[in-house]
Amino acid sequence: MNITVINGTEKYGVTYRLKEMFLAAFKDNASITEYYLPKDCPNFCNGCVSCMAKGENTCKDAEYIGKIDKSLLEADLIVMTSPAYVFHATGAMKAFLDHFAYRWLPHRPAFEMFGKRAVIITQCLGAGAKSAAKDIRHSLSWWGVSKIGIFTGALMSDIVWERLSEKRRAKLTGEVKKLSQKFAQIDYTKPAHTNLITKLKFSVCRLMQRTLHKNDPEYLDGKYWAEQGWLGKTRPWK
Repeated sequence: MNITVINGTEKYGVTYRLKEMFLAAFKDNASITEYYLPKDCPNFCNGCVSCMAKGENTCKDAEYIGKIDKSLLEADLIVMTSPAYVFHATGAMKAFLDHFAYRWLPHRPAFEMFGKRAVIITQCLGAGAKSAAKDIRHSLSWWGVSKIGIFTGALMSDIVWERLSEKRRAKLTGEVKKLSQKFAQIDYTKPAHTNLITKLKFSVCRLMQRTLHKNDPEYLDGKYWAEQGWLGKTRPWK
């Protein structure tokens, strides 16, 4: 089993501790590859749209993106973590997600994503963990991932693990271990179910790509969909 982890910060704080608790159930049975942001994806997307118009290999940051993309596609489980910064995921995580715009359903989604499972781990002091998780979930769902588990922890009193009350630490630990056990019991030899919302999104994008491909057979996205057989009867979840 392969697990790819995208850490939205290089800090070894509360988010890191929660992530390690989650992964504990897998460490004897899985190969775990971790990336830490911004170190492993250090540059912002500058909006040149070269990845969508000319191909992801033309991105100025292809040396970073290509490596992570390969790891994501080979993963049976994707884990993405981020503390909440001003009610959202970290800037490094946002920069990372921007780089993967070409993998969205309206462009060139990877068929492997439709059978994947993902977990999002966020935490904050008070409120904001849910909106941070939403930032990440939005991209995962538009990549084609349907099975997404979410942990959102509220620290309430402090941002340092050791200074949290025993009751708060016990609550956070219990909740993240419960999510871990749920995902550890899954049979990863079988692809995840693709939900109806993802299928509807795919259908709308398919209609768009059929028109684009008809008008311009060399248009990159439409050509990709045609090569996958998705403009016909083939579907990525079958």
